[in-house]
Amino acid sequence: MIRVAVLYPTKEGSKFDPDYYLNKHIPLVKTRLGAALVRVEIDRGVAGGAPGAPAPYVYIAYLHFNSVTDFQKAFGPNTKEIMGDIPNYTNIQPVVQISEIVG
Repeated sequence: MIRVAVLYPTKEGSKFDPDYYLNKHIPLVKTRLGAALVRVEIDRGVAGGAPGAPAPYVYIAYLHFNSVTDFQKAFGPNTKEIMGDIPNYTNIQPVVQISEIVG
């Protein structure tokens, strides 16, 4: 199993519309990725590790797939639409990491 983490770093002056993200973008992603998408988890950053520190990320999406190939086959044909929707809810450039779940 692999996890695609899409992280939105906290940046001064940035915008992020959680209503649009949760109610329009994530349903779009789920629809376009279809059965290849095993599970989705969404985190909202609330704090950093030190007392009073801001969260390093505003939101993080975790998209689970059985393999990198499954992710690529599902995401490839939908890349333009999914990525093109990002400016509708944020001006933050997301950081993406694909990881193998080992534990």
